[in-house]
Amino acid sequence: MAKYGFIGTGLMGNAMALNLINAGHELTVFNRDASKCKNLVEAGAKQVGTALEVVAAADITFCMVSDPQAALSVCFSPHGVIQGISQGKCYVDMSTVDPQTAEKIGISVQARGGLYLEAPVSGSLQPAKDGQLVIMAAGDQALWQKVQPAFEVMGKKSVFLGEIGAAASMKLAVNMMMGSMMSVFGEAMSDVDSCNLKGQDFLDILSEGALACPMYAGKGAALLGENYSANFPLKHLQKDLRLAIQIGDDKQLPLPSVATANEAFKRACQLGLADEDMCAVAKTVK
Repeated sequence: MAKYGFIGTGLMGNAMALNLINAGHELTVFNRDASKCKNLVEAGAKQVGTALEVVAAADITFCMVSDPQAALSVCFSPHGVIQGISQGKCYVDMSTVDPQTAEKIGISVQARGGLYLEAPVSGSLQPAKDGQLVIMAAGDQALWQKVQPAFEVMGKKSVFLGEIGAAASMKLAVNMMMGSMMSVFGEAMSDVDSCNLKGQDFLDILSEGALACPMYAGKGAALLGENYSANFPLKHLQKDLRLAIQIGDDKQLPLPSVATANEAFKRACQLGLADEDMCAVAKTVK
């Protein structure tokens, strides 16, 4: 059985790493905030002080950090991932980044003889806990096949998409749609409330028609209960919308709906809602 490493044990990464431990895999972990590894150590993981030490201890290292800046930092810092890559070492970055960031990391891993896979996921905290993520992968196809035992623990489906950058582009396409849907859903819920209609009636009607959607059911219940505990922090979805717009700029592709949704999420961040769940974007209407 391969020795695994995991870098980035925040909201999503912690749940994913715990599933690997519970499945019986040997795991070495690192997080910049060391306290976020405590439960993993209690479950049997070995904690180290740098990303370099994770790569040194593991055959295959997974990474799940918040944004491109964090992904680059964990790779290229003095005690980062790249310093530990050597012939045959495997690095799987599951963070949501832009294609250019994925390519920069991938080229650097390959230049030192390592194997690289980008593998962002679709799904928030509960699917991560349940091992029900959808994993989008690109890069080294042989490595994709090699990590299937880990992917089967963390997710319910894994799709190989081709060359490095393809998975980042696909993930951002998924999230540009989610952000736009979440923005207009928040507006619709506010509209229902302003007309003195029952929000639950609105959700019941949606659930029986062509717009039936697990996201609307879950986030609708959260909005009715004013529960904004972060399953997917609002600031992270705003980051994804920004990266999606960047792709549109690069491709000269107009993305007016995404741009509008991004403005709503930016406003939510201005209002101090960045660390709340993405459904808190509805508060911008109120």
